[in-house]
Amino acid sequence: MKLRTIALAAAVLVAPAAVLADTMILTADAMVDVERGRLVADPVVTIEDGVIVSVTTGAAPQVDGADYVDLAGKTILPGLIDMHVHLTSDSDVHGYRRLAISDERAVITGVVNAERTLMAGFTTVRNVGAGSFGDVDLRDAIAEGDIVGPRMFVSGPPIGITGGHCSDNNLLPPEYEASGENVADGPWAARAAVRKNRKFGVDLIKTCSTGGVLSKGTKVGAPQYTVEELTALVEEAHSHGLRVASHAHGAEGIVNALKAGVDTIEHASFIDDEGIRLARESGAYLNMDIYVTEFILGEGEAAGILPESLEKERVVGQTQRDNFRKAHRAGAKMSFGTDAGVYPHGQNARQLSRMVQFGMTSAEALRAATLNSADALGQKGTLGVIAAGASADIIAVNGNPLADVALLENVQFVMKAGEIFKNE
Repeated sequence: MKLRTIALAAAVLVAPAAVLADTMILTADAMVDVERGRLVADPVVTIEDGVIVSVTTGAAPQVDGADYVDLAGKTILPGLIDMHVHLTSDSDVHGYRRLAISDERAVITGVVNAERTLMAGFTTVRNVGAGSFGDVDLRDAIAEGDIVGPRMFVSGPPIGITGGHCSDNNLLPPEYEASGENVADGPWAARAAVRKNRKFGVDLIKTCSTGGVLSKGTKVGAPQYTVEELTALVEEAHSHGLRVASHAHGAEGIVNALKAGVDTIEHASFIDDEGIRLARESGAYLNMDIYVTEFILGEGEAAGILPESLEKERVVGQTQRDNFRKAHRAGAKMSFGTDAGVYPHGQNARQLSRMVQFGMTSAEALRAATLNSADALGQKGTLGVIAAGASADIIAVNGNPLADVALLENVQFVMKAGEIFKNE
């Protein structure tokens, strides 16, 4: 077992010769039981080869050759999951500035942002959109131990219509004949684009069924793709075992995507009663990024966000927050997605307090960022929980996150798959 921290806290009782031991026993003052929304005193977590084998309470057992990690004064909880990030994007590169960024430079940016995200306590992310399959290589480099970062589930280049949000390049005039990497018009073209992404190693498919805030020339609520096109795309993806995430702000585009069978709706800003009903009936998760509006409207102009995008966000921001409250009250399933990359990476946990502000309890917000997101990834029981059989993804903070979820904005300890990456 590798130990990447430069200096361990004095409370970590581990000798240098024992760093590669197969067994670790971790203790703390308390543990958040995210499923039941309660604190458990004096947890003892036994880990073997990066997997949790038991969770008990009381005194730690004495095991020959084991590493002991005593997080005295700390509260532990599962590593957090962000279902909507763009690790290869930077928050100060928006609008026309994006034209100066090569795919290679974007991946280098992703290396920096991956480590920043992990150190913030997010041990798993879903990257929904990256050029030239840079997120596939970033995922693999992390998995192989070449660089530090969260576990990644990646979509590669998003699939969408000509002139659409997330798929086409609308910044240049027509004489440049610039087209996006994954423009696909019509059902068969959409199927072909899914097949291409699968060929190059993606974990899921990202599409766009409405316009967007940050794309030039798209109407944020206008539908993109017909139900026929979306259905073909989803059928093709599901036939290969790939889930589908659909960017969808507008009510009609949300309904179209849900009728087509997508697995998650991203943003869901103008979701109406029909959209909420369909989401509940289908079991699709909503990822409503209700923190990012603060960055866009507060710092977006300095970051290069176009005036038309700022105006669109003024329309979207509060409506999305109101509909977040409405969808939550109606019982729609919600996971945790922030759109990190639009705002600075590493600030992902700031959204938790906004989720509480707009209707959730702290326990519900934490479930969204752990259990619910793991379920939306198809990783229920493996991620998002401290329990036997789960990956040893564990973070720690001072205090009780159930009383103040904003404590997650300052994580002191990060373990991913049994490996300690941060210990303050």
